[in-house]
Amino acid sequence: MRVGLLHSLIRKEEKLLFEAFKQQGVTPIMLDDRKLTFDLESVPDIDLVVERCINHSRAMHGLRLFESLGIRCINSSDVARICGDKILTSVALKEAGLAQPPIRIAFTEDSALIAIEELGYPVVLKPAVGSWGRLLAKVNDRESAEAILEHKTVLGSYHHSIFYIQKYVEKQGRDIRSFVVGNECIAAIYRSSSHWITNTARGAVATGCPVTDEIASLSVAAAHAVGGGVLAVDLFESTEGLLVNEVNYTMEFRNSIDTTGVNIPGRVVTYVLEQLK
Repeated sequence: MRVGLLHSLIRKEEKLLFEAFKQQGVTPIMLDDRKLTFDLESVPDIDLVVERCINHSRAMHGLRLFESLGIRCINSSDVARICGDKILTSVALKEAGLAQPPIRIAFTEDSALIAIEELGYPVVLKPAVGSWGRLLAKVNDRESAEAILEHKTVLGSYHHSIFYIQKYVEKQGRDIRSFVVGNECIAAIYRSSSHWITNTARGAVATGCPVTDEIASLSVAAAHAVGGGVLAVDLFESTEGLLVNEVNYTMEFRNSIDTTGVNIPGRVVTYVLEQLK
């Protein structure tokens, strides 16, 4: 079995996956996205690629190039494309009939302000493409909205060219991250913080969360909505029930193994190797 591990930096997650593969008698071929070149013709001696990139563009295009050579990828380039764009994720969740916070999408500063006031304050402005809780802004009133929209417009980068506006959800200081492998929700954690952003990358504390039937079914449905595979699903607890916030295609799990008692890298590797049978 020839498994490629497409990566950028070697983080704790990649080391854990490498060791889990070796325990199954497989030594992954390390594919550093900083060194790869493609000519659209040469086919590497690899049966399957596992994606672990940090950079979204390298992940999405690298996966598509490997797929064009007949190599299966986990996750697929389509999954990366959808999950890497919050707008495409929201559309996929809507088409699957899954509950999510109310959103608006606008293309200009003026239309974004109208959309914000339609939703009602507070709202959260997010970059359509981004991760780790970066570049988020909670907007509490019109003056703040006008200032933040102007700043984003003047900055003018790709991250700020489209306005993704989400109704703020009062989540009582925590959210849920669940881990889906294939057709199973294998584990979940609470991410708690005194700050309204509850990403562990921003200092939130992870604790174990029981995988209830509701969490499991919604998480698996959300994963399937974006194409399925190995995914992390972020859920909000609201007065209307669980809402899907985001779906992550290059999931981080280093802080969730001891917290949940689940061998997450081992479960991922078992799933990957089953796809080669």
